[in-house]
Amino acid sequence: MDFTFTEEQQAAVEAAKAVFSGVSPDAVPSPALAQGAVAEEFDRPLWGKLAESDLLSLVIDPQYGGAGLDPIALCLVLRESAKVLARVPLLESSAVAMAVQRYGDAELARELLPSAGRGELVFTVGANGRTGHDPAELAVTARQESGDGDGWVLDGVQTGVPWAQNADRIAVPAHTGEGRSVLALVPRVHDGITLAEQISTNGERYAEVHLDSVHIEAPAVITAEGAWEWLRELLATGTCALALGLGAGVLAMTSEYTGKREQFGFPIATFQAVAVQAADRYIDLRAMEATLWQAAWRISTGAGGALPVSGDVAVAKIWASDGVRRVVQTAQHLHGGFGADTDYPLHRYHAWAKQLELSLGPAAAHEEALGDLLAAHPLG
Repeated sequence: MDFTFTEEQQAAVEAAKAVFSGVSPDAVPSPALAQGAVAEEFDRPLWGKLAESDLLSLVIDPQYGGAGLDPIALCLVLRESAKVLARVPLLESSAVAMAVQRYGDAELARELLPSAGRGELVFTVGANGRTGHDPAELAVTARQESGDGDGWVLDGVQTGVPWAQNADRIAVPAHTGEGRSVLALVPRVHDGITLAEQISTNGERYAEVHLDSVHIEAPAVITAEGAWEWLRELLATGTCALALGLGAGVLAMTSEYTGKREQFGFPIATFQAVAVQAADRYIDLRAMEATLWQAAWRISTGAGGALPVSGDVAVAKIWASDGVRRVVQTAQHLHGGFGADTDYPLHRYHAWAKQLELSLGPAAAHEEALGDLLAAHPLG
């Protein structure tokens, strides 16, 4: 098997590097100094540049105006975005678009995907929770309307929805009470929907979405079996890509600082204690990278394995959660007083790392899920 990246995937990386080269993590105030969210809106100018570079349509099928690339390409771009803490809903919007074209109604795809690829329509998704494998754990319920059955009614509260105040459609997973889930694409402005402000660990605006007898037409509710589970696995894998990019950015920042900071007339990078800690974090990043691409490859190809794809995703998220935490903690330590300075960009990286560590379940939750999978699918 050939695990090297294709020319198209490598071209996506080069395009992403060009777009994100103008983004500075220093441009946004530290969340510790902000009264509330760091900004009311995500970075719309950057969103426009992503659209112009065809990176928003990267994973959308050619029939809808996209390039038709796979989740691996998306993860490559996400990795570059996290190196500079790009404030855009690239993961959420792209992942929902992929779920629509994979599981949704053809009419719904024709209606939404071309606009999403041009950046004119923005998706987000409510996916907080531990691992999300049990539909009964979902906080929103969905029932088909009585009569002709041409619609659904949603009730419940979905917390921790990123970029919700600025998205056009919110993908809300809901359980039907029959042991299965559906995925509703809910307009942000709609009868029965209210948004309550929430502020995340990284200082960005989140929302608590309240749904009170919200009527959604049938085509906008994806009922295909496995749709929500597949979307959540993709979101978790994308989160691992973000953690990898953030960790790489922090390690590069730390390497530059320790190469310039001197004690006793020598750069502290030459001290054995510093070099050993940096080497350990480099090993963390390589493990994060290997497990990420394994999970992304399984999702992209549908290839079989000893465990379901959720096992590979769980392993990747365990390494991403623990690894990104260790990377930023070591960076804080090696930066000394600068690491605690909220005017220095490392502070924002640390806050984002904590957000990514816990998003879609911390390492402990995925270790538990992996144990359950191993019990159900014994190896050997």
